Amino acid sequence: MNTNSLKNIKKLFCAVIILQLVGCHHRPPTNKNNLCTIFTEKKDWYVSALNTQRKWGVPVHVSMAIMYQESSFISKAKPPMNYVLDVIPIGRVSSAYGFSQAKVQTWLDYVKDTGNSYSSRDDFNDAMDFMGWYLHKTFSQNNVIKTDAYNHYLNYHEGWTGFKNKSYIKKQWLINVARKVKKRAQLYQYQYRECKNNLKTSNEWF
Repeated sequence: MNTNSLKNIKKLFCAVIILQLVGCHHRPPTNKNNLCTIFTEKKDWYVSALNTQRKWGVPVHVSMAIMYQESSFISKAKPPMNYVLDVIPIGRVSSAYGFSQAKVQTWLDYVKDTGNSYSSRDDFNDAMDFMGWYLHKTFSQNNVIKTDAYNHYLNYHEGWTGFKNKSYIKKQWLINVARKVKKRAQLYQYQYRECKNNLKTSNEWF
């Protein structure tokens, strides 16, 4: 086998390894119901969640519970399609996309406010920072304390004006979802308390 053939094989091997690493990076965590195992598996997610807490004051368990509800931690998550006569697809029900399911205009507002011009909705770090920004604005505009996962989710879904106008009152299904988010946030909080010190003291994480 000549030198050029060996070089080509090495390049191909490297490309396969890179693709596998990228795939693993974007793959949802194995156990979405345990915050400790999520952060053990996704060390960079823990760093992002901590940075969001420090920057925006949003507790780790609240942001992660809402993120789970929005996308189930799927990086390129999209809303369902709209159909005419239940057959012909005419586009998505909204422009929501990515980990945080942020809509285009809301994401642009975030970029304008923060200057994070090169951010991406399918990047976990950017999506987490967006969520911190949104929940901080919810606190500022609607006086929802940052530990209140239930009312934060209602704001996240209905928008700040919609929440002020109590648009969620006639949406029992949404109230039920907000209750699920609250319950998950409580579960994540309990789990996080149990493993927080171990996560923070592990040298390989930082």
